[in-house]
Amino acid sequence: MSDWLSGLASAFSHLHLLRPHWLWALLALPLLALWWRARRRRANAWRDAVDPHLLPHLLESGQDRRTRYGVWLAMLAGVLAVLALAGPSWRQTEQALWQSRAPLVIALDLSSAALAADLPPSRLAQARAKIATLLRERDGGQVGLVVYAGDAYTVAPLTDDVANVALFLDALNPDVMPVDGQRGDRAIAWSARLLRRAGFERGDILLLSDHSDARTRAAAAEAAGEGYRVSALGLGSVAGAAIRRGDGSIVGVKLDPGSLRDLAAAGGGAYAAVVGGDEDLQALGVLKPKPTDATAAKGEKGRIWQDEGYWLLPPLLLLALFAFRRRGGALAVLLLCAWWPLQPARAAELWQRPDQIEHKRMQEGSRAYRGGDYPGAAQLFRGSDTADAHYNLGNALAKAGQYPQAIAAYDRALRLQPGMPDALANKRAVEAAMKRKPPPQDKSKQNQSSQGGKGQPQQPQQDPQQGQQKQQKPAPGQQKPERDESASKPEQDPAAAAKAQEQADRAQRERMQRALQQQPRGEQPAQARARGKETPQQREIRVANEAWLKRVPDDPGGLLREKFRIEHERRQVLGEQGD
Repeated sequence: MSDWLSGLASAFSHLHLLRPHWLWALLALPLLALWWRARRRRANAWRDAVDPHLLPHLLESGQDRRTRYGVWLAMLAGVLAVLALAGPSWRQTEQALWQSRAPLVIALDLSSAALAADLPPSRLAQARAKIATLLRERDGGQVGLVVYAGDAYTVAPLTDDVANVALFLDALNPDVMPVDGQRGDRAIAWSARLLRRAGFERGDILLLSDHSDARTRAAAAEAAGEGYRVSALGLGSVAGAAIRRGDGSIVGVKLDPGSLRDLAAAGGGAYAAVVGGDEDLQALGVLKPKPTDATAAKGEKGRIWQDEGYWLLPPLLLLALFAFRRRGGALAVLLLCAWWPLQPARAAELWQRPDQIEHKRMQEGSRAYRGGDYPGAAQLFRGSDTADAHYNLGNALAKAGQYPQAIAAYDRALRLQPGMPDALANKRAVEAAMKRKPPPQDKSKQNQSSQGGKGQPQQPQQDPQQGQQKQQKPAPGQQKPERDESASKPEQDPAAAAKAQEQADRAQRERMQRALQQQPRGEQPAQARARGKETPQQREIRVANEAWLKRVPDDPGGLLREKFRIEHERRQVLGEQGD
């Protein structure tokens, strides 16, 4: 008993009000009581017809007492309501502090100049390694990836999952771009558009290129006016190198530090040339993004005062019962209060909007898809009639081997959103898989396929939540090639440069495969459980489908090439391309 009293005394010693200005409302309660009393006296017709000294003998005294009790109870209820609104508090609780880091959009020059060998083995290989280092070392903040040549295209939208961005580094090559060129102004404008659409008023844009022109500097100044800082990372050397363009002509390209410094000055950012370590990224300030609002370190928690005003609501509700006393409503309310706790808690479902319920179904479907439960994911995606839902439904059906149904789902998505690039690409891939005849399989090969079917390089299905190709995610820093600082930088033969780039790409793919083999296969147990329920006919169909997909050539840039081509054609039809 003494412990309880001491705890109560300690709680009241910390008692304070979170919103004390609500106490001013207490001054209105006596005024309301006087107004109500005067109004009631005027409404009594007997007071005008009978002398005051006779009224006590004519009027029923019990009614006056009930009226006075009602007034006092109403006053008490008003006091409790005001105190609850004032927010009484006597204890603190821990709460994770919200943190927000400035987002970053990386804009990479993917023109034919990226194949120049003045940064051994090539500018493209060095750019891939530098982006991988940036993704690995960056301390928080969303990251997006844009590539540009004659126009700019989104490779990965802004996301907190940097591994999803690193997934596409090996597929970046000038041959995925529909048109050659070096339109840095379009890359900056497109990056600012991504930031703006994501709801960010502040952010960073990092341009990886070898020079800038007047249009690019004007675009950087415009982006800086919107609140987005534009920095530049120089690719190449002052000595330069020769490259062969797509039309067969040979030209020389070189680094122009002066124009990139002017670009950074116009965009309010910084400039640095590519070096072997991360000193260039440190100088640009992109490894430790600045906070966009009051933030705390990752994992830090704070203490806030807990609003305890809800404890005053039960007595307030009990006082409100007397308002129903004449019609038996008090008994009905008491029965409702006794029956309500026996019902299952469904408050979250009752108050959810239809779009929130649909979003929840999409999330559950995405989790089932990633876990290998494709029939379950398809069932959840069928509950929504949107382009994204039908696109994800097609992915799940294709993964389950139901190709005709998958194509029908893609068609429905295209009717709801004409020209959807991912749906078009996946539909064509599934149609191509359907045209292939299953190769003859004996039992031993079928067993091997069912036990080791893990390589599907050109699987048309994509992650239903991200809208990107579903693959294992390598660590961001697995692709960094070593740079020879002592190597001379004379102009090299274009054929030799192309051969060096091909060797670098092959080496990066080998490192990617080794990284994938070292990663734990978290989805295999779920898939194995699902396969345990297969009928012999379903297992035969699955093994045949896996054999077809394994025969598809390994082209990591195929999806990006097709996506950019469709987007390029759409822009030309709609006239969205810049000057």
